[in-house]
Amino acid sequence: MKRIGLLSDTHNFVHERLFNFFEKVDEIWHAGDFGSIETADILAGFKPIKGVYGNIDGQDVRSVYPLHQRFFCEMVDVWMTHIGGYPGRYERNVRLDIVTNPPKLFISGHSHILKVIYDKKLSLLHINPGAAGYRGFHKVCTAVRFTIDGSDIRDLEVWEMPKPTQLHVQE
Repeated sequence: MKRIGLLSDTHNFVHERLFNFFEKVDEIWHAGDFGSIETADILAGFKPIKGVYGNIDGQDVRSVYPLHQRFFCEMVDVWMTHIGGYPGRYERNVRLDIVTNPPKLFISGHSHILKVIYDKKLSLLHINPGAAGYRGFHKVCTAVRFTIDGSDIRDLEVWEMPKPTQLHVQE
């Protein structure tokens, strides 16, 4: 059994409250747009991390994290990418592969909108954790955590916090 903390679109900012939410997870998965390798390193210093790079990530992040990650967690086939779309509207760059060889869990970021959708046609769960950072049009910062136990995905919980309007952080 593994407890997973999932986030995306940190854009170089991780709120301290997120560490409390992820305190009892075994791994953190980041679905792209870290913002910097320093952000990735902060998360990796807290828990083991898997991630993919996003469209705003520079070469520092891209040299460490791939565009796509396909792996097994317990008995669950997981595919994580930053720009992937969602059921009924998968992006061109993943559409053929996802239809011909669907994972059990498809994770993407990019939209800054939290979505958890079961794709009945492909028998997969799609999760977009929304945006955990403060840059973007979203009004609420979000992340999720869940459990993978064998082939079961369960106990999904959502973290949300109003997006800070003023921050005292170094950039």
